[in-house]
Amino acid sequence: MVGTGTDAASARVAEAGARPSRRRLLWPVGVWLLTRLVLVSAALRLGPFASKDGPDVSVSKVYRGWYDVLSSGSFPHDDVSWQYPPGAALPILAPRLVPFLDYSHAFIVLCAVCDAAVLAALVYAARYSDGRRSVAGVWMWVVGLPLLSTVPWSRFDVMVTAVAVGALLAAGSRRVWADRVFGVLVGIGAVVKVWPVLLLVGTARGRRTRLSWVAAVLSAVLVTVVFLLAMPGALSFLTYQGDRGIEVESLGALPFHLARHFGWSGHWAPHDGSMEFIGPYVRVVARVSAALTVVAFGWLLLWRVRSRAGRTEAWVLPDAALTAVLLFVVTSRVISPQYMVWLVGLAAVCLLHRATTQRPVAWLVLGACVLTTAVFPYLFRDLLGGSVPAALLLAARDLMLLGAAVLSAVRLWRGTVSPRRTVSGP
Repeated sequence: MVGTGTDAASARVAEAGARPSRRRLLWPVGVWLLTRLVLVSAALRLGPFASKDGPDVSVSKVYRGWYDVLSSGSFPHDDVSWQYPPGAALPILAPRLVPFLDYSHAFIVLCAVCDAAVLAALVYAARYSDGRRSVAGVWMWVVGLPLLSTVPWSRFDVMVTAVAVGALLAAGSRRVWADRVFGVLVGIGAVVKVWPVLLLVGTARGRRTRLSWVAAVLSAVLVTVVFLLAMPGALSFLTYQGDRGIEVESLGALPFHLARHFGWSGHWAPHDGSMEFIGPYVRVVARVSAALTVVAFGWLLLWRVRSRAGRTEAWVLPDAALTAVLLFVVTSRVISPQYMVWLVGLAAVCLLHRATTQRPVAWLVLGACVLTTAVFPYLFRDLLGGSVPAALLLAARDLMLLGAAVLSAVRLWRGTVSPRRTVSGP
């Protein structure tokens, strides 16, 4: 009995030593406060950042226009730039929760609240969750978003990312409700912006997969049906998705940035809410991108079949989620700056786990954030004008993301499929 008590005490001491101390967590929280004070003020156009132009046009004009249509009881089905599932109405209408502010300021404030919620969840998970946790995940979120300038607080992607981070952290809990809560959050996130459905790829086989996948499907269907019954045009986004071309910041756009200097007859133009290339071979590249997305999906299925049975290690789910989203980002016909918010959030959850395979991938994501901001917004006009330096920076960003996706897939495969080497004793 004495030995058992001693072992239990030793285990508690070891587990406590594996957790970041409160003092270590105060540093990222302090940096978060300083960076958000500056960047959220810049997004709100307050103090030294005041401007007669007001907040980002994505909020003040695009989102506000959708808000007016949605408030009338219908989806903006006549607007080709509306290319989101019906659940996207929730973040667009969310500023109603802050009636004492105008729409743009209310939206940005709510994004800041979601940012703070993610920080709080990561800090709590690093300090109090079971198992060996690292403060690196908290730092990833604290540092990653500011590298994207004011974009995270001027797009609703930070709201979706908060749901995805919450889902992954819920799944890491050992409580009986963990898988169901994970599934519900994934389902809601998918109805807002599709990509959170990829979080399901890494669920442990058997009961955990059944519970989480059923919960995800039921919650997604329920939200969709509610919108279908309440508002016309809920599925109009499906019509416009097929008309997407090659957005100028995507990986598939790189050949056209080069070709325009060698007599290519195409050009860029606003199309379906983004700047896209139009001209010869664009449709071919779009089809290749779609085919590569199918290949990526096939690889994920193969990984799921081949990976070690059970996948009970807590790090596997977030690692697989980051790999899946990276693969679909680099094969997408669109890579908007706000996509980086998703990757920062998923990488942050990965880095909470000391055993994660994605540590070098997270560094590449941070580097891609820096290059993303260099291109958009600072050099975006130059990029459209054919600037070679701007195109080279974009190429570096996209190739860095491609390298991150390949490295992520390789490390995930080696960590879960390839047999681990053991050293034999003498």
